[in-house]
Parts: sequence; C-alpha cells; structure tokens
Amino acid sequence: MSGPVSNQLKSIMSFDYGKKRHGIAMGQRITHTANGLTCIPAKDGKPNWQELDKLVQEWQPDAFVVGLPLNMDGSPSDMSKRANKFSNRLHGRYGKPSFTIDERLSTFAAKQHAKDMGHKGHYKSEPVDELAAQIILQTWLQENPLDADE
Repeated sequence: MSGPVSNQLKSIMSFDYGKKRHGIAMGQRITHTANGLTCIPAKDGKPNWQELDKLVQEWQPDAFVVGLPLNMDGSPSDMSKRANKFSNRLHGRYGKPSFTIDERLSTFAAKQHAKDMGHKGHYKSEPVDELAAQIILQTWLQENPLDADE
C-alpha cells in the first residue's frame, strides 16, 4: 500500500520475513516506539498461521509492516517478491492494511546491536530476527508520523 497513512492506524505489527522464521515486533505511532516481540517458525517462507493468528488476536494490530529484502542496488530480489506476497496475504487474511518497507541492512544492524549487547554470534540458536523486525518498524514509524492536521 502507498500514500498517506491514516491516523487511525496506531498499533503496528512488523515482520522480518525469512524462509525459516519471521521476526515480529510491535510498535505504537503515538510514542514512536517499537519492541521486538518474538520469532515464529516458517517453512519455505510460509508462517505457522495458527501461531500468527494467536499473536494477531492477542496484540490486535491496526496494520502490518513487512520488510522487503531488496538487492543492494534497490532492485527486487526473489526474497523481496516473497515478502511482498506475504504482506498481501496478511492483508487478505486479517483485513487490515499491510505496508512494505525497504529493509536493506536491518539484519546487519540487528546483529551489530546484539553483538554490542553481548550476543555471542550464535544466530541459529539465538536469532536476532525480532530485533530486525523492531528496526524495520522503527524506520517505518519515523517515515509515517501521526498527522497533526488529521
């Protein structure tokens, strides 16, 4: 989706899309804050929908944001096409707006932040996907502030 984002959309759930798991974060446009929530397993990019249904029911987001893993030159990648399809499925399944955002380097930033906080670098056993989802959402929140005129 593109264009101005309605002020009605205040609570946002974001995703760091992956083939094996999706990192998830929640954020608020009122406070401009985002927090990593969890990771859910995925099989070839398809989430465990039952687990995701429970999270959506529990957190009641107004909208979704999915990070698009574009190539470094900004062109679409196979993964970004799949992430875009996932975003469309979120919209169709839950009837809420779903936005995408360029997420280049979010995983790198998440790994660097985790390392600064003492992470030992075992990303398979201790993934940073929810932190990447938080970084994706913080970027989206900065680009989509509440409109004071609305």
